[in-house]
Amino acid sequence: MQVGIRTLNRHCREQATRFGVEIVPMADFSPDRVPVLGGPLYISIDLDGIDPSAAPGVAHPEPGGLTVREVLAVLHKQTAPIVGADIVELHPGRDVGGVTAILAAKLVRELAALIDRNGPYRNP
Repeated sequence: MQVGIRTLNRHCREQATRFGVEIVPMADFSPDRVPVLGGPLYISIDLDGIDPSAAPGVAHPEPGGLTVREVLAVLHKQTAPIVGADIVELHPGRDVGGVTAILAAKLVRELAALIDRNGPYRNP
């Protein structure tokens, strides 16, 4: 599942179809359009997918991305066990005032809490 995709060329669409990747594009995006996924989950957050107003320190900033609230809403609705996660595309050389690093740190904390809540080793 890929969430918040803003640009998709023909090759990318073909690859998604070939590998069974469901895409929730930014056009008319709402966190409600993202399903609660089965698990186990590995969550990868690409900071390029977040709007540059909140994450300017990325390699490929593109306006019209996800808001921080939308990312958090999508994460918090997931209930399946989370077995791992990563956050990618932080570009410190472009990070005005360190705001993207601060966001990345917040997302690490949110993911750690979700892993604790949903993880395979949680206490029922």
